[in-house]
Amino acid sequence: MMHIQKNISLKSYNTFGIDATAAYFIEIRTVAELQELLTHSIYKAMPKLILGGGSNLLFTQDFDGLVIKIAIEGIEKINEDAQHVYVQAGAGVVWHQLVLYCIEHAYAGIENLSLIPGTVGAAPMQNIGAYGVEIKEIFDRLEAVHIDTGNIRVFTNEECQFGYRESIFKKELKGQYVITRVTFRLGKVPAFNTSYGAIQDTLKQMNVENLTLRSVSDAVIYIRRSKLPDPAEIGNAGSFFKNPEIPTKQYENLKIHYPQMPGYVTSDKTVKVPAGWLIEQSGWKGKRLGDTGVHKNQALVLVNYGNAKGNEIKALAEEVQKSVLAKFDIQLQPEVNFI
Repeated sequence: MMHIQKNISLKSYNTFGIDATAAYFIEIRTVAELQELLTHSIYKAMPKLILGGGSNLLFTQDFDGLVIKIAIEGIEKINEDAQHVYVQAGAGVVWHQLVLYCIEHAYAGIENLSLIPGTVGAAPMQNIGAYGVEIKEIFDRLEAVHIDTGNIRVFTNEECQFGYRESIFKKELKGQYVITRVTFRLGKVPAFNTSYGAIQDTLKQMNVENLTLRSVSDAVIYIRRSKLPDPAEIGNAGSFFKNPEIPTKQYENLKIHYPQMPGYVTSDKTVKVPAGWLIEQSGWKGKRLGDTGVHKNQALVLVNYGNAKGNEIKALAEEVQKSVLAKFDIQLQPEVNFI
């Protein structure tokens, strides 16, 4: 029997800690439950919001529909070949829990993605990435349920159309599928990626001489904790904006005026510029407006100091965008989804 609740506060279901209300709310623990729900005549026409860890959402209003919290658990090795191990995880598994599982079993490739907030099901939607690694590099396939029909479909890596913080589920198939299980292809032999960010310096500080999956993960965790606020202590959704990619010519012109501007070549025509640097140079780092603000250690993170409304954080984001556009002629795009 489905247990649907009415008028439920979503404050504990989003990492910003915004106190929005869902008209209807249900936790789904199996694919069969999800299929039953989606094909039920009462709920079929109702607006729906699929919720994972709530770490990439900003509620700017109450949700007058059905919030479906995906809580499908389970992690298991389902296959292997000479070089790889295939691990399947339920969409409701906490992402970092999967990372730790893989490290404990010596499955390589996921360690740089340690401590990213959210759930397994949300990870492929925006092709999460950190410290030189993206989901698409370790992703094999996923299972998803079609919202209108309840039918199950398998998506391969190619079919997901991964891009920078993008997938087909944020574009033409947005709002059409619920991801239920994800399979990852992990290495039996590590190929350590420590060249990005401060990983090498951190490993030296930790006196690590022989690299292991655990030591790389520990270094990433240390860096993330030193830069990013814990959502349990201060409401936030991690990186609020994507790092913009701009034409090489524009970057070269900006470098004349801002010689310290960092940039990473992404193609023969584009350069990626850290959004946090742009925001900091625009004077926002550490600035507070009422109960919202820009974090003092990482300008890419907008925070809720206690009782901020979603619309207040959205308004702050828009002011930050205006400042960066006026100073650098670069339009920042939110990574966070507004509801």
